[in-house]
Amino acid sequence: MAEEGTISSIEVYLTVANASAALAFYEKAFGANVTYREMAEDGARVQHAALSVFGGHFMLSDHFPEFISDVAPGAAEARGCVTVQVNLSSPLEVDGAVARAVAAGAVVTAPPADTFWVMRYARVRDPFGHVWAFSAPLSLGS
Repeated sequence: MAEEGTISSIEVYLTVANASAALAFYEKAFGANVTYREMAEDGARVQHAALSVFGGHFMLSDHFPEFISDVAPGAAEARGCVTVQVNLSSPLEVDGAVARAVAAGAVVTAPPADTFWVMRYARVRDPFGHVWAFSAPLSLGS
């Protein structure tokens, strides 16, 4: 497997139903770049993929119940899924990330807002049931 970059001590690995559709969604919604894709022997399922986005990367695959039973994807409307926290540089980036995700099919679960913890913060749920939280520090001004 030829993945580029350094290995982080903690990485997000999403298991989804229809990984090919998920890859297309993440490319459109977040501007992700698929850096690696390996198809399963059946030619229909993604065995492993890596994506770079927001200055980091994450991995995903289809569910393979014949090999791994404890990482089955939940339904898109299910609760208790994975939440991916994305820390951005500016409040405008939060608004832009949410707008782009919604245009690609995500649903807003927490609209962009300035919070008491001095961050611009928002969350969306993607069509595969995972939540993406975006935050950026607010300028304290003078």
